[in-house]
Amino acid sequence: MSDRANPTAAADTATPFLKNTTVRVIALVAILYGFLVSIGMIGTAFKMFSGGFVGDLIQSASNPLIGLFVGILVTSLVQSSSTTTSLVVALVGSGTMPVATAIPVVMGANIGTSVTNILVSLGHIDRGHEFRRAYAAANVHDFFNVLAVLILFPLQLATNFLGILSTRLADLFYDIGGLTFASPLKLATTPAVDGVAHLIGQHPWLMLLASLALMFATLRQLVVLLKLLVISRVEALFDQVIFRTAGRAMMFGLFITALVQSSSVTTSLAVPLAGAGILTIQQIFPYTLGANVGTTITAMLAALAVGEVPAVTVALAHMLFNVCGILVIWPLPAIRRLPIVMAEKMTNVAMYSRIIPVVWILFFFFAVPAMAIFFLR
Repeated sequence: MSDRANPTAAADTATPFLKNTTVRVIALVAILYGFLVSIGMIGTAFKMFSGGFVGDLIQSASNPLIGLFVGILVTSLVQSSSTTTSLVVALVGSGTMPVATAIPVVMGANIGTSVTNILVSLGHIDRGHEFRRAYAAANVHDFFNVLAVLILFPLQLATNFLGILSTRLADLFYDIGGLTFASPLKLATTPAVDGVAHLIGQHPWLMLLASLALMFATLRQLVVLLKLLVISRVEALFDQVIFRTAGRAMMFGLFITALVQSSSVTTSLAVPLAGAGILTIQQIFPYTLGANVGTTITAMLAALAVGEVPAVTVALAHMLFNVCGILVIWPLPAIRRLPIVMAEKMTNVAMYSRIIPVVWILFFFFAVPAMAIFFLR
């Protein structure tokens, strides 16, 4: 039986108001905006929790192994690998952190950033088949990043290959001058996020609850509308154009992430598409790899603005790590299948109880790195 959702069922239950394609598209844009605002609110809530703790935590990374776990924990707290890598670039540029420690931090940031789309997948948790598809799609990103770290982190410790390659490339960018780029999504959603934060005040728990409520509400309607729009050939657009080949999907993920400067947003947007049955895990997988590379653009811009060679070196190391991860894993079918297999196995476990995905997030993204930092220091 096909893993695709049945759009006809969604169409049959649609209200007359939503049977007009133009109205559906307008409603989709409005609900999508609310969904993006909810993701921004989640990040703001976690930043309220962490306060000034994040900067101190990054500076506490005294060796590469601690740096790796610091990258995971900090990015899980701020919900943005771009924020983590930009902070690291600033610290390296000021001479506060050595490049050798900074590189593992940005490697850990790659793992931590996948917590956002896993949180988004929980919005489907009360709808069995929908949750199975969404949760698997969210976890494939995480398992790829973990696999890349397991392969490349020991190699980095033994040879410092990322440091050597990025240092040589950084010389080409020396004194090139700073660049800035404003994310259109941030420009669009920041006023709404800031407005809600102003109304709620410095109450992170209220902010988090409000963000989750908005996310779950918009996700439910987003999936319904996506299923309706499948009839209007959205599925054909994805299948025959954007996600027709792995290469196209990868480049699309890279382009969109470079545009919005957030892999958390672009990968989270794919989760409801998987939940609706419009995209499969096999299509989403290469898209997330492109997003990994696209998110390094933010750090590169930050590094060029700092104007210091060590800062540019770290930004380039982040990019090289993601590119090398793809080059090592993607060409080999036996290894390439592992993230998908692990994501599906994890999903099978999660289907036993709704509490399992929540416990997994708290354990893997927060408890494990926090304990590792505590005992390794």
